[in-house]
Amino acid sequence: MRIGCHGLVWTGDYDAAGIRRAVAQTREAGFDLIEFPLMDPATFDATAARAALDEHGLDATGSLGLSAPTDISSEDPARVRAGEELLNRAVDVLAELGAEHLCGVIYSAMQKYLEPATARGIANSQEVIGRVAGRAAEAGISVSVEVTNRYESNVLNTARQAREFVAGLEPSVGVHLDTYHMNIEEPSMFAPVLETADQLRYVHIGESHRGYLGTGSVDFAGFFKALHQVGYDGPIVFESFSSAVVSPTLTSALGIWRNLWEDGAELGAHANTFIRGQLAANASLRHH
Repeated sequence: MRIGCHGLVWTGDYDAAGIRRAVAQTREAGFDLIEFPLMDPATFDATAARAALDEHGLDATGSLGLSAPTDISSEDPARVRAGEELLNRAVDVLAELGAEHLCGVIYSAMQKYLEPATARGIANSQEVIGRVAGRAAEAGISVSVEVTNRYESNVLNTARQAREFVAGLEPSVGVHLDTYHMNIEEPSMFAPVLETADQLRYVHIGESHRGYLGTGSVDFAGFFKALHQVGYDGPIVFESFSSAVVSPTLTSALGIWRNLWEDGAELGAHANTFIRGQLAANASLRHH
């Protein structure tokens, strides 16, 4: 099981210098992997990233959220096509990095919708995700769809919806759970893990207010117990956002209207210790 950190904890600039800084700080905070934000895979410097990963002995994963013009859950064929091209470019970048996971809000735009998803739109999304995952699998990359809250997508808001969405696409497509979103939409932190036990490939750890772990209302004890019970062994990645770091565009998309931290280094080191502590506590239960 590898413990990681989302790259936006360190910097919002993903030029070569930003990539190098983010990788170095991820290693310094004690993590095993960095999750790169691939909002624009066409401009991502995979060569610089690969060199930095090799230098610091880190693994990488990649995530992104689609936008309205690349929304594969749309009924507009041009948008669906543009989204598929974007996801394929992201797969190519991750293949260059030797990464094993693509995840995030890759099945719809990451935005507040004003009406429910349509059956045709969901079918479009499933078809594209199926094709992208097939292509990714050839490069040894696993694709997982992130269950997100109602203000960031109208397609997958619960683990149950995700389980049904990927049912016909397994085993090439998995489920990605995020405690921040679960805390908004799910009845508990335990049941969704059991519900997706066979499909769960990727986990985001975020507090209810996206600040320091343990200072909000997320039931981490229940969540980590559930991971332990199902024998989850995929990546566990800390995610938190502050406009001290991320770009104005993403600040708007994520609704970062107040900052719960300024110092990513301190926040990241705390998260690494917190997550490893939860895992160690649950591992101790094996012997009793």
